[in-house]
Amino acid sequence: MQFIIVTGMSGSGKSCAMDVLEDIGFYCIDNIPPQLLTKFADICMHSDGKLDRVAVAVDIRSGELFGEIFDRWKALKEIDGLDVKILYLEANDEVIIKRYKETRRKHPLDDKFSSGLHSAITFEREQLSPLREAADYYVETSYFSTSQLKKEIRSLFLENNSDSMIIKVMSFGFKYGVSTESDLVMDVRCLPNPYYIKDLRSKTGCDQAVRDYVMSFDQSRRLLDKVKDMLDFLIPLYIQEGKSQLVIAFGCTGGKHRSITFTELVADYLASRGLKVQKSHRDIDKDPSYYKK
Repeated sequence: MQFIIVTGMSGSGKSCAMDVLEDIGFYCIDNIPPQLLTKFADICMHSDGKLDRVAVAVDIRSGELFGEIFDRWKALKEIDGLDVKILYLEANDEVIIKRYKETRRKHPLDDKFSSGLHSAITFEREQLSPLREAADYYVETSYFSTSQLKKEIRSLFLENNSDSMIIKVMSFGFKYGVSTESDLVMDVRCLPNPYYIKDLRSKTGCDQAVRDYVMSFDQSRRLLDKVKDMLDFLIPLYIQEGKSQLVIAFGCTGGKHRSITFTELVADYLASRGLKVQKSHRDIDKDPSYYKK
């Protein structure tokens, strides 16, 4: 039985994640007190298969009751036949504050900290730290639109139940912020930049012309070979450790050319080795007019 605990920072998109999980067939309960988790899991286990995919949202809204969440999670891990995973959603402080201002909703700790949102966020991060470290799936939503977050959740759970690791290979632009959700971040700004080639500026690494240009240099081909060698060594170790999700990010200046080229090539290489791979390009649609100058 699949049992997903959805948690993370207030304002990071947990409600959206729960909506998606419900849409793809999970039985969902939002804001369940931690003390009820084991009892609810027992009910599901004796439902004759009617509740074999369950998602529960547990977070700081539980107030003082939330303090027991880590112990309850460990108790769930001891139940035979229960596949317990933690989905942790994160966002940076500035984004969380902006989202609360836009929605005009109160933070769950607003009363406790007398409307001091920064203090509330800091306290919440401290309380959630053990769950963040134990998370099986980690999604950083600061740069996601609602549709992108929905796509991300679907990609994680709209698969046949399996213990195999999902590898997400993504591109990003450093000018828009480093990808904080990534386990491995590789900076390819050291390679020749197609931006300075007029005919390639408005194209992306998804175009063969850009890819051919980037990979026409010896240092690009050598770097790709070294990246493949490193991943061939690391990925079996991650799988052996039981890691459910590995996020590999390639970054260049704008996230249009070099990073996309390497994301495409590395993702295709890993897929050719029989691994479960997803690819995404975080910043591919940003500032299109700038690249047409």
